Amino acid sequence: MRRIVLAVVAVGCSACAWAKVDLSTLPERETVQLTIYNSADLTLVRESRPLTVKEGANSLQFSWENTLIDPTSLEMVPKAHAGQIDISELVYPARVRNLGLWKVQSEVSGKVPVEITYLTSGLSWRAFYMGTLRPDEKAMRLEGYVVVTNNSGEDYENAQTRLIVGKVHILDQIAELARRQYPYGSPQDRQVFRDERSETLGRELKVYFGQAVMAGAPASKGKEIVKEGLSEYFLYTIEGTETIATGWSKRLPSFAADAVPVVNLYKYEEERYGGQVIRFLSFANDAEHKLGETPIPGGVLKVYRDVGEAGHLSYEGQSAFKYIPVGEDVELNLGAAADVVVEPKLMEVATENYRFDNKGSVSGWDDVQRWRIEVRNTRDVAVKVEIRRNFPTSYWKLDNEGQVGVYEVEDMDTVKYTLELEPQTKQTFEYVLRMYQGTRAEDWRK
Repeated sequence: MRRIVLAVVAVGCSACAWAKVDLSTLPERETVQLTIYNSADLTLVRESRPLTVKEGANSLQFSWENTLIDPTSLEMVPKAHAGQIDISELVYPARVRNLGLWKVQSEVSGKVPVEITYLTSGLSWRAFYMGTLRPDEKAMRLEGYVVVTNNSGEDYENAQTRLIVGKVHILDQIAELARRQYPYGSPQDRQVFRDERSETLGRELKVYFGQAVMAGAPASKGKEIVKEGLSEYFLYTIEGTETIATGWSKRLPSFAADAVPVVNLYKYEEERYGGQVIRFLSFANDAEHKLGETPIPGGVLKVYRDVGEAGHLSYEGQSAFKYIPVGEDVELNLGAAADVVVEPKLMEVATENYRFDNKGSVSGWDDVQRWRIEVRNTRDVAVKVEIRRNFPTSYWKLDNEGQVGVYEVEDMDTVKYTLELEPQTKQTFEYVLRMYQGTRAEDWRK
């Protein structure tokens, strides 16, 4: 097990050399809190330890070997005996790697709680979701999860975990700072207490989340994630504590919402999807859809369908999506559907209404096309199908024949048909498209 090394050494005078101690007597962490960003390789760690000090001069040894801790972000604050303990400086001994020594002047003797904060790399999280459609596909159960991965080189036992959605501006990569031979780039700089670039980021993060209480483990029950809005960030706090060992990942439940209303829509657009019908699933992150309390972090949603009383599920597809703010709609592409078919057929082609210039050459005409669209639903549930037809000109006229459903002109060269088909049915309609070419476009304008 890898572990950050801490030790307290009592010294009699400032001229004494730094002493080495028996590291087996080190105090364990009492609490640790991880605030992990998903938009940057960055984690803010806050840990509390009960340090035993003697009256007078003390030193605290901190070693981060084999970890990705940024030593320039280290900070320690006593949480008791205010005004009686002075943490005067942090020194990085010459020709010693991965080791810092805090000088502590104490007017008291005994155990003193301190809080140590620093930035580290190697911790990350991602969100993923499972949606289970009801048999009629009008609603689904939505379950959210987060996976926290620890490759920082340090084990974090019983850690309170907080997840941040949002972007942070990083001048230095934490992993780069962690791997430097000396904390500030050279042995001559070892007595510098803060690197300006890292200190700026560290101070902003610590002030930003400085009011958070480091919680212990609550009574045993299902995990809950508490969400808070923080300016341009959003904070998710996972209930209780979890041990996250280095080299391992842990899945944690985020939320569950029953009976979220959804819309299944099958789209056909030859120019965009080829000859395939693509299935889309949409819902909104609002109260009407049993959601809307917090933004939903981006991730991958895998969709299943309940197909019987035995609890069997059929896989329907999956889709990645980005962060969904409160009140926003989301439309997920579940991929090609083989059980809903749209077949357009060109039935007739003709040219009419020729126009000639003063030399007798053809200067304009009408291209006339008759199309038949057949739509088949082979599923055991009703479906809604959206068909877009795009034209190669902005000068056209269209006449519909048959059951076209809802017909809309979307823009200058696109129309849309929306049809609803019962299970195991098909529907056919036709349209005649007249496209005005050359000088016939002038007649169309008139």
